[in-house]
Amino acid sequence: MKSIDKYRKEIEGNMSRFLSEMIRIPSTSGKEGDLVRHIKMEMEKVGFDHVAIDEFGNVVGKIGTGSRLIAMDAHVDTVDVGNPDLWTFDPFCGDIRNGYVWGRGASDQEGGMASLVYAGYLIKTYDLLPRDVTLIVTGTVSEEDCDGLCWRYLIEKENLRPEMVLITEPTNCRLYRGQRGRMEISAKMPGISAHGSAPERGINAIVKMAYVIQNINDLASQLREDDFLGKGTLTLSQIRSTAPSLCSVADSCEIYIDRRLTWGETPEEALEQIRKSDPDKKLTVEIPIYDTPTHTGYQYKIEKSFPAWKTPENHHVVTSGVETYRCLFNMDPEIGRWTFSTNGVAISGMHGIPCIGFGPGKEEWAHAPDERVSIQQLIDAALFYAFYPKNYMAIES
Repeated sequence: MKSIDKYRKEIEGNMSRFLSEMIRIPSTSGKEGDLVRHIKMEMEKVGFDHVAIDEFGNVVGKIGTGSRLIAMDAHVDTVDVGNPDLWTFDPFCGDIRNGYVWGRGASDQEGGMASLVYAGYLIKTYDLLPRDVTLIVTGTVSEEDCDGLCWRYLIEKENLRPEMVLITEPTNCRLYRGQRGRMEISAKMPGISAHGSAPERGINAIVKMAYVIQNINDLASQLREDDFLGKGTLTLSQIRSTAPSLCSVADSCEIYIDRRLTWGETPEEALEQIRKSDPDKKLTVEIPIYDTPTHTGYQYKIEKSFPAWKTPENHHVVTSGVETYRCLFNMDPEIGRWTFSTNGVAISGMHGIPCIGFGPGKEEWAHAPDERVSIQQLIDAALFYAFYPKNYMAIES
């Protein structure tokens, strides 16, 4: 096998440059078009056999013609920068310095895309893909807005069903095999308006909701816990109210809850827990519908509820990852799980396709100011992606 150091030197400069270019193209969910087209050009440049942008707006690259289909995924949309005063540099600078590439999306999740594209370069240049494998590399969109929707489209509309998927969300180059599920909950409390000078004439929805919120906070300590995925959680993420004026009793109050579902928890159970927080049974509780069009205008309506998933540690999808890591880095990888949510909610959680995760960048840098990614991790991830298919096929046989 060619020297690993030689592989590293061969991809470092171009891969860092490519990630820098991606960061300089703002690509929040629904506005990824320019970035997707740029990725398509880079895939073609490094030698992918076929590259296309689908109707949903994902960029899909293909290498090989084998009957065994495996896939590797990076979502390419980002969150916004938030308060720019919290950044110590331009979030879209894409600077390459001090061993890092800097800017929004560096860790979450364009770093994984850069590593995937240059893994494709290594695979094509050095004939690393087994003959009976076709590798699909997806740069997916709208993930930050609606986890897994891009892969629901690929599976349910494009009939793309690989036998396994490697997700490149940031893991700090650890091997991950699961995550908690996620759902959004809207809870609405009615009230009766009255003049603010005589509040006793009305029913203040904010006051009624305050009692519910206290009960919800108490509920948090009672949620289930899984030995691997951890404890279910809930976070009050938004509150808003309506009233005829600022000198009136509020006639409605609505809260949004971010609910993380551990193994065994169900959306129905989570909704009922919120309903029970209101002893007067006036609260209307529901799962919001996502119907925002993608950057191509494609609309796919779904409830914002996404299941937990975990791949058994002894599954050959996982053991192939362990062996790949050993071969490349002469040690065993740390094995864990994401705290946040990924496209695995659709791939594995809804459709039962085994998944693992391995990505450059730290989870705590995702959605944070001063986001960055280590160039060393970009290289290590690219090597892992390039050599994983051979180990996957070898271990299965």
